[in-house]
Formats: sequence, structure tokens, C-alpha cells
Amino acid sequence: MSVFVKVAALSELEEDTPKRVEIDGTPVSLVRTEGEVFAINDICSHANVSLSEGEVEDCAIECWLHGSSFDLRTGKPSGLPATRPVPVYPVKIEGDDVLVSVTQES
Repeated sequence: MSVFVKVAALSELEEDTPKRVEIDGTPVSLVRTEGEVFAINDICSHANVSLSEGEVEDCAIECWLHGSSFDLRTGKPSGLPATRPVPVYPVKIEGDDVLVSVTQES
């Protein structure tokens, strides 16, 4: 069963500006864009650097080091050098609270 944890206030998230949070030791990048909030693992699958330091455009986050972009909905890379997706996590909004689950469904 998914366990959702409050990680931020919706009012703290700026449009198209990633915010790094940590949930039970898992680094997560929160992104508010196109009217939604997404949670994606904050570590690039290619270079082991923080994705939250990258740019957000067209519902994707770009790794600042080598330029690979990851779809915020699926985690799939859309450009080399990255070839492996990064995990994405379910998000719930309750009032002004942003809740994310990094636990696996059983």
C-alpha cells in the first residue's frame, strides 16, 4: 500500500522551478508545471547528479550536466546520453499540502 508523506506546501512551489526534497532517504525533485505537480527521483540515471538543478520545459526536466531530459510523467529519457528512466512517484494535493509516496504497491 502507498504511504503518502507531506513534503511541501503547494504555495512554496514556483512554476517550472524544481524543488529538492528527501523522503525516507530518497532524493525527490518536485516540479509544478502545466497545472500539475510531479515528483521524480532527483538523481540523473546517467551521471548521478541532481536533476532539481536543471531546467523545466514541456513537462520534462533537463539534467544540467549533459543535457538529457526526463519526462516528468513517466521518467523516460528523451535524449542522450541518458538511456535509463528515473523513477516517478504518485502525488496528491490536499488543500495546500503536497503529498508524495515513494513506497511500492504490494
